[in-house]
Amino acid sequence: MVLCSNCKKRPAVVFITTMQGSEKKNEGLCLVCAKKLNIPQVADYMEHMGISDEDIEQMSDQMMDIMSGDEDFEMGGAGTMPDFMRRLFTDHPITDAEPPSDRPAPKPSASRGSGEKGKKDSGDGKRPGKKQERKGELKYLDNYCTNLSKKAEDGDMDGVVGRDSEIARVIQILSRRQKNNPCLIGEPGVGKTAIAEGIAQKIASGDVPFHLQDKKIYLLDMTALVAGTQFRGQFESRVKGLVEEVKEQGNVILFIDEVHSLVGAGDSEGSMNAANILKPALSRGEVQVIGATTFTEYRKYIEKDGALERRFQPVKVDEPTVEDTVQILEGVAKYYEKFHRVSIPKEMLRLCAVLSERYITDRFLPDKAIDLLDESCAYVSIRHPELTELDRLVERIDELKAEIDEIDDGTSTDYQLLQERKFELINLTKRREELIKNQTEVQVTASDLAHVIEIWTGIPANKIEETEYAKLRDLEAHLREHIIGQEEAISALARAIKRSRVQMSVRRRPASFIFVGPTGVGKTELVKVLSSELFDSTEPLIRLDMTEYMEKHAVSRMIGSPPGYVGYDEAGQLTEKVRRRPYSVILFDEIEKAHPDVMNLLLQILDEGRIDDAQGRNINFENTIIVMTSNAGSTDKSTGVGFNRTEEEISRDKALKALKDFLRPEFVGRIDEVIVFKPLTVEDYTKIADLMLKETREALSERGVAIDWDETALQRIAEKAHGQRYGARDIRRVLRDDVEDKIAELIVSGEIAPASIHIRGTEEGVSVDPE
Repeated sequence: MVLCSNCKKRPAVVFITTMQGSEKKNEGLCLVCAKKLNIPQVADYMEHMGISDEDIEQMSDQMMDIMSGDEDFEMGGAGTMPDFMRRLFTDHPITDAEPPSDRPAPKPSASRGSGEKGKKDSGDGKRPGKKQERKGELKYLDNYCTNLSKKAEDGDMDGVVGRDSEIARVIQILSRRQKNNPCLIGEPGVGKTAIAEGIAQKIASGDVPFHLQDKKIYLLDMTALVAGTQFRGQFESRVKGLVEEVKEQGNVILFIDEVHSLVGAGDSEGSMNAANILKPALSRGEVQVIGATTFTEYRKYIEKDGALERRFQPVKVDEPTVEDTVQILEGVAKYYEKFHRVSIPKEMLRLCAVLSERYITDRFLPDKAIDLLDESCAYVSIRHPELTELDRLVERIDELKAEIDEIDDGTSTDYQLLQERKFELINLTKRREELIKNQTEVQVTASDLAHVIEIWTGIPANKIEETEYAKLRDLEAHLREHIIGQEEAISALARAIKRSRVQMSVRRRPASFIFVGPTGVGKTELVKVLSSELFDSTEPLIRLDMTEYMEKHAVSRMIGSPPGYVGYDEAGQLTEKVRRRPYSVILFDEIEKAHPDVMNLLLQILDEGRIDDAQGRNINFENTIIVMTSNAGSTDKSTGVGFNRTEEEISRDKALKALKDFLRPEFVGRIDEVIVFKPLTVEDYTKIADLMLKETREALSERGVAIDWDETALQRIAEKAHGQRYGARDIRRVLRDDVEDKIAELIVSGEIAPASIHIRGTEEGVSVDPE
């Protein structure tokens, strides 16, 4: 074996011939030295191929392993080849028990176990001193992992609050003899990584069983492990080297965040992915792993690979409640107070948890609450320039102290500069103390939290700041402003919602209502206004038309398809929307058309306030409001008014009787309130027409066109719409035909410029004239 002429240690693979006068000089260099000497051809080749210093070191180590043991090779002719060349270019490696066929077996006198050369082998087939040479270096762990245990010992981690049961469960699994690999499964942001950090902190403090005392937890960076592996076998070599290094250390626990990324990582034609390389080491207990992934990825990647799944023990990490989130915020608030230099009142922590749960529906606690707190603190800090000044002062004071120490050490003799620096330091220190003294006045308020939520969601801050009880107090008055002619229905609805929201019962069930009445009297419109008033927008309204759920198989559309059926990986239309928006109004339109199996599903929701979807997730309906509408009984002909009975009483009796015909008694018994809507009168039609014309005026004002109308016009519109089949919808049709079409004709024909339009009632109907 030819050694490098520069370092005299590694094998030479780059040979250079130079001419010095008339003499020719040959040199052999290893890859490492060729790189250090900046030989142009070698440097260009390595840069073009993307070979890093780490790759060079790895290739050099592999070359030394391949060529070890061939120091005795002597050239025996053109057909002879050293063993390392045979290992590189043949599929059958040379072993001591089977000498190569093209050269004789080694002579006994040349035994590797004696003499000087015998000292070069340790007798176990491994290179001597290899382990001792590398013992202090963690080539793979240091390059591709983060030492969480060291961060915990150095105090560089935030404290972990709560999750005691999950941490205890993971420690119990880690203490097992076999299959001691826990896998944390939970939604994004519920605290899976925090659990691993909590275990690292417990190990650092010694609060773990004896056989876990000296363990070290390393966070694996899959991106770094895959990056730069452009040659075939390079990724497998890294993973194998990492596994061997973990086995050699003997006290390393790998934490793999997004453990599903192992499946397919480095996968290409003719190669193995990381999961397949890890499986044997996991099954033999040579490598201990803590995995973390979400429910979706666990089902999609891990469950489908039974051999990989059985090597992990699942640990479910549920989303914490609002109360648990408040405790977590109380534990981490000090870190954000110190970073942002603001004060966070305790009541703001509870408000932060409540607001984040209600308005940020596409994420999970405690992550969204912590983000809301963090950004609110940043918003407060930016608005107070004295905090920015304080940061600059602290930085300048540190610089002055360093300069003063440098002069005091004798490295400088500029004593006048020393005097100036000390004087400046005294003044800046006084200013800093003044700012710190006033710092407690900078607090995070409810307005700051509401402002950040407004930026995230677009919901006006003044709506967010309004407390729920204030909304409930004014709910009935606000509903009356938008819904005409249904005072009794609005009063019954407001009373039931107040009763439900105050939570006077231990059992938490959703508020539920059945709206019964003829078409076009405001049932659906009341639901929309209710959603807007309680949750500040119509987006939380989940509307399901029961005409689409008339078949038996339609239940799977609501909660998701069962395993083995098409669409199993897709979530249910109802359960997924409620999971994303737990504070919402659910409208089941025309409930009488739903299949009985759908009604059985609703029966469970009304009774328990929760249901499991097809993927096993428990969906909570406690904070929803369920409204079912029906036209039952509205088309039946009355046989007579009877004695002392009004038309409203007759309509109510017919509606309730019709409900009992298609709803079971146990279903009706779980409804909070059955609200009967009465038919609209001509006076109601007049008020509704006035509201619709106001909407038209607001739309036309953007074009610079103003409209006005008189009472006669409203009466003519109401009289024409009243008595038809579709209730208030007929008012919209009359307005479209008699008013909006004429206004559009005037604008398109150019007869009017931005001006006023008068709508007047006449004996024939309604006239529309420009000013």
